[in-house]
Amino acid sequence: MGRVGVLLLNLGGPDELDDVGPFLFNLFSDPEIIRIPFRGLQKPLAWLISTLRTKKSQENYRQIGGGSPLRRITEAQGQALQEQLNSKGEDARIYIGMRYWHPFTEEAIARLKRDAIDRLVILPLYPQFSISTSGSSFRLLERLWQEDPALNKIEYTVIPSWYQQPGYLQAMAQLIAQELDSLPNPDQVHIFFSAHGVPVSYVEEAGDPYQKEIEDCTALIMQTLNRPNPHTLAYQSRVGPVEWLKPYTEDAIKELGASGIENLLVVPVSFVSEHIETLEEIDIEYREIAEEAGIHNFNRVPALNTHPVFIEALADLVVDALNAPSLKLSQVTQLKKKVKMYPQESWEWGMTTTAEVWNGRLAMLGFLALILELISGHGPLHFVGLL
Repeated sequence: MGRVGVLLLNLGGPDELDDVGPFLFNLFSDPEIIRIPFRGLQKPLAWLISTLRTKKSQENYRQIGGGSPLRRITEAQGQALQEQLNSKGEDARIYIGMRYWHPFTEEAIARLKRDAIDRLVILPLYPQFSISTSGSSFRLLERLWQEDPALNKIEYTVIPSWYQQPGYLQAMAQLIAQELDSLPNPDQVHIFFSAHGVPVSYVEEAGDPYQKEIEDCTALIMQTLNRPNPHTLAYQSRVGPVEWLKPYTEDAIKELGASGIENLLVVPVSFVSEHIETLEEIDIEYREIAEEAGIHNFNRVPALNTHPVFIEALADLVVDALNAPSLKLSQVTQLKKKVKMYPQESWEWGMTTTAEVWNGRLAMLGFLALILELISGHGPLHFVGLL
């Protein structure tokens, strides 16, 4: 059988305030996060955006203790998963590969090479697939495999997405039910699913299946929960002037308040760990919006973290993957209906909608932002929330 490893993929987050700037630079340097046709402008644009956003982001992280808990929680998930696998008779070693901060994916790959791992399961801690999350990590791994012949000795398989896994759905339903039952009149509480958004162009132009998987996941959770509560799905964390998936979380909260909803239970549906989007954006920013909209009973379901049913679900995913035909990195885009991940094969030029959008976006972000923001301190990035 050989030595078995499990590579857990996640976003990563700054451990302390001084890490925020470099973390943001790494994030915006990824072409799967900001998709522009001029690759030479990727890092200059990443520097500009990260420089403008660092101070505000540091304030946000300061409100949740001065750094992200994501690494600590992911390590705890890895430890719990290893123990669960051991109990199932699998002597597997767990490796954590973060995309934009330590421990980087490259560091994890170096460690599993040193440990002479023979069989590897690549498991993203994102239940739903998106170009900007699992897709970005898969693209990086594909490049590492191409550049290092030694990695070809490792028999590996990929789990692209797993939002349909029964144990995961059961864990989510249990957490929701637990919160509902702690509230007065639980059947009257409106369940509000908030997922991390992506630009509409990812779905409509690049074929990202994320929106469909989020919608399917929400329906499956409600089916598993089997409660009469009404529910809403919205998308959070949008950045910049482009259109993102709608409805936006802040807008949906205001509309629910205007319709007379008084009791709201927020479910972070695309996150399995507590981090900045749950602890600051939902718990602080969206709570204030809800109160201003007249929703004074604002509650949130905690992230899964190390919930035992969730950890067992991850272990089942690993065991099933080890016993199934392997799925290679090169097969993922085919499985996901040929999603157009970077590098793009072609771009439309001339007087097309795509060209006009990108030309306008680059001109605004590249020239106006640089001139107006850095010289005068005022400009469009303040208006769209990038500062």
